Amino acid sequence: MAAGRGAHFAETMTGGLRLDTGGGGNRPVTLDLRVDAPGPLRPHGVTTAFVTGRVRIGGWADDLHASGTMLIAPLSRGRIDYHVRFTALDGREYALEGHKSPTWRSPLRSMTVLPIRLRPAGETGGREEGSGSHRSVGEGRLRFRLRTLPSFAASWRFPAAADSTEGLTAARGDRLNVWYSTFTDPRTGSGFWFHHELVRPVNGTPYTHGWAAVYRPDTPPVLDRFGPHALPEGSASSAEDGAPPLPPGFHSPSAVATAHELRGRTERLVWDLRVAADSAPLRTFPRLAWKRRVLPAVHVVPQAQARYRGSVCLDGQTLLVADALGAGARIAGRGNAHRWAWLHADLDEDTVLEVVAAVSGLPLLRHLPPLVFLRLRRAGHDWPRGDWRSSLGVVGIGRFRGTPRLPTWTVRGQAGGRRIEVRVQLPEGSRTAVGYTDPDGSRSTCHNSERADVRVRLEQWRDGGWRPEQVWDVRGTAHAEVGLR
Repeated sequence: MAAGRGAHFAETMTGGLRLDTGGGGNRPVTLDLRVDAPGPLRPHGVTTAFVTGRVRIGGWADDLHASGTMLIAPLSRGRIDYHVRFTALDGREYALEGHKSPTWRSPLRSMTVLPIRLRPAGETGGREEGSGSHRSVGEGRLRFRLRTLPSFAASWRFPAAADSTEGLTAARGDRLNVWYSTFTDPRTGSGFWFHHELVRPVNGTPYTHGWAAVYRPDTPPVLDRFGPHALPEGSASSAEDGAPPLPPGFHSPSAVATAHELRGRTERLVWDLRVAADSAPLRTFPRLAWKRRVLPAVHVVPQAQARYRGSVCLDGQTLLVADALGAGARIAGRGNAHRWAWLHADLDEDTVLEVVAAVSGLPLLRHLPPLVFLRLRRAGHDWPRGDWRSSLGVVGIGRFRGTPRLPTWTVRGQAGGRRIEVRVQLPEGSRTAVGYTDPDGSRSTCHNSERADVRVRLEQWRDGGWRPEQVWDVRGTAHAEVGLR
């Protein structure tokens, strides 16, 4: 395998489980998993991979958004461990745990048979060590069928680690690393915002902090902070020495944000959420800018059109989240922009729009017009086609234009025979004002709404003029903000 490349593959196992709950009895089980290893799989090494997929237990569970981890260490530790969380038909969460011990004396059986057990997932997520203290509610055995070997072999992919979801989620060496997720619960119309920062100040000790916010209809938004927590020098997370490898992402004593889960607590809020996303990362900024750091800061959406489920507890009241649509994104760089506007909008089931309009915080660039980065994804195809097209145009001509301002801001531009107008409104009663502190100590204020409105008009050039192609009018489910100093 090429150095620096991860591995993706799909695995299916079937078998049976004897349940001690939910009516008991023997139940057929099918496990369809996608396994994502963020780095190279080394036979003598230890790899923590991340699994998503479907868990089916006859008449008891059928969860399309199961998620968890797989510890792959067949030679160094003599084990391959599975830990998959899923939701049963009764709405309760369970953890399916399995353990293989590969051996040369019985290589086929030891690699194709997986003893499993089932237990309640508990109130908080995560990868439990020494979970034998938890009561088991079922035991069984799964088998990898050799007839599925051709499809298993064909499913293997080796993307560059930096281009995978986990690679984009990993912390970088920049002064400011941000992980945030925003989504809307379709049942209640409530918007949610979870924001996590790893800050390396110009003067001082690195620290983690962040906040969680809930935007309910007809109710003032609630925002509550966690941290700051000092980060030990040379550490990218708060994991203790000797602990198993942590998934790429944000880790602090108060909160965790990875490609597959969000969990944490503040004084008023407690959240435990699973995340599933099958679409490719949406690169708001050009790929080169993320890899080579050619801009003061960069933005990317590793999980566009993500689905969230779980619970958020606000002041003791539990808000259940099921199949909520949103996105998980990353920012990394020297600090926040001097001024900025941002939008994420799921315009329909197959269309998502991401916009960033920003003025650099560097002194020489503060007086320039905002650079606009716009990506419209429809049915899996991104527009404009060129990475730099919206921000720089063609030799500086025809770039997209927009200005961050409250309560309404607009972006306009054209490329590839189409032109677009995006009008965003942040209602005063549905937004919060949050103070930001940059690594150099400078401050700004972010005005955020997870119940914003957006109207998008897309036109196409044909028959000698601009003709309407599609109009989207989204009310109360767009996610937007404006940052000012």
